[in-house]
Formats: sequence, structure tokens, C-alpha cells
Amino acid sequence: MPLRVPELAPSLGRVLVPRRLADPWVPLDDIREELATRVLELGGEARAAAVREERERVLEAVSRRAWLGAWERAVRRAAERVARALDGEIERAGKQVRMARRRWRRRLLTGPEKRAIAARLATGGEQFVAALDALEHTAARAREASVLDKEIHAEWQEALRTAARRLEAAWLALEDVVAEEQRRWTPEIDAVAAWRPSLWPLFTVWVPLTLLLLWLGLVLGGYLAAPAWLARRLGF
Repeated sequence: MPLRVPELAPSLGRVLVPRRLADPWVPLDDIREELATRVLELGGEARAAAVREERERVLEAVSRRAWLGAWERAVRRAAERVARALDGEIERAGKQVRMARRRWRRRLLTGPEKRAIAARLATGGEQFVAALDALEHTAARAREASVLDKEIHAEWQEALRTAARRLEAAWLALEDVVAEEQRRWTPEIDAVAAWRPSLWPLFTVWVPLTLLLLWLGLVLGGYLAAPAWLARRLGF
């Protein structure tokens, strides 16, 4: 039975056309657009293969592997951007309070912290991955379907639309987690901004030096008697 690939754009919803009151604190629209474009490209490749009646190529173009690869790339890019933005905030805060470079650099995100951000961004995709599992199951049935198995064909089409809808939900969840990451790291950035240099160098160096200069001034002014070694040196 020839496979017919449904139009996926209506099911992608806000992955294609965002509707939000405020932009994310980290720019993500180019990543969102790349994700939507890739999914539409996969659909286009599948439709072109369907015209040629290349069933295996159709199923491969919109397979679980292809969809998941597009999603994981989007998550990875978003996590990298969030990590860079947080590092930038820490660096700016450190420079504003004139913190030593080595000190604020120690506060930059570590490798495990960056991987943890990526893992949190991916958590919203659980239902999307479940939909891809269902898509893979229906694709296996569609691969062997005959012209009489119209219900199997309809199930596969619906599985594709469901995957697109779950992708929309996964992306919206990712944006929510990005906003949460800003709140999560605000105390760390505020701690850097509230840093002040220690005063102990002032007391241990400048106070004794000031007292010494004051004493020397009083000696030279004749208000205090000079020690014998200083009197000989000054010719008193």
C-alpha cells in the first residue's frame, strides 16, 4: 500500500509560530526555527519518497531515529547557549566588583554542571520520546501493510501527527526549564556581585606604614626625641 505522509506543520504549533508574552532570557528562536525546519524537511523527504513509492525510504525519513536526532541537537545547542550565558553573567559580575580573574573563573560552570543543565532541558521530552516509540511500532506494521490494511496506514499517519504535537510540548517545556535555570543560578551570580575585597591588606600594610610615617614626621619636627641610631644618621 502506498504510504501518504500527512502535513506536519499544523501539529507543530508553537514550534513554528511562538506565542509568548516575553522572549526567553537566552535567545532560542534560531534553535527553535532550525528544529521546525528540520522536521518539515524530514516530512518533505518522506513525501518525495512516497511519490516514488519507496516505502522503506519514507519510513526512514520520518523514523524515530531522525526525529530524535533533531530533538537532541536542539537540546544540546540550547544547553550550550544557557551555559555560555550563565558564564557570561558570572564574568560580568566579577569584573564589575573587580574580583580577581582567577577567583571569578573558579565560579564558572564545570563540565558536570553543564551536563546537568542539558539533562534538565531534555526532561520535557519524555512524552515526545514515548510518542516516537509508538511511531516506531506503527512504522513496523506499516512496513508490511497491504492495500487492505487501511487502518494500519491511518494509525501510522496519526502517530506522525502525535509525534509533532509532542514535540511542540517538549519545546515549550524546554523553554520553561531555561527560565528556571536563570532562577536556579541567580543566587550564585548575586553572590559574585555582592563580593567585596578583604580589608586585611589595608590594616596589615597601610596602617603600620601610616603610623611609621607619622612618627617620623613628629621626630623630624622636634616633637619627639629621636632614637640614638636615627639621631646619628640625621646628624641631630
